[in-house]
Amino acid sequence: MKARPVVKTRRHVGEAMFADLVIWLVPEPLHGSRHPFKYRLAFVVDGVCVLRYDNEAGKGDHKHFGAEEHPYVFESVEKLLLDFDADMKGWIDGNADRED
Repeated sequence: MKARPVVKTRRHVGEAMFADLVIWLVPEPLHGSRHPFKYRLAFVVDGVCVLRYDNEAGKGDHKHFGAEEHPYVFESVEKLLLDFDADMKGWIDGNADRED
């Protein structure tokens, strides 16, 4: 089996904000992961990635808040997308007074 895209989209979230969502079904789990998905979810504000979920080979599942990196427990693609959306909303709510 070749890798095949499951999700590949860019969502406009607000002024100068978008989310890039890329999820692939891969033949074997990446080193450090226990599931057959390769993913990169990024929330970009004013050209800066402020939130990213990914499972880079060797590092396993994790998420970035700015420069901070935290482990992430992958359960399913659906839960991954829900968790990312919740963190994205949390960032937006916590930065509602930012200057554009």
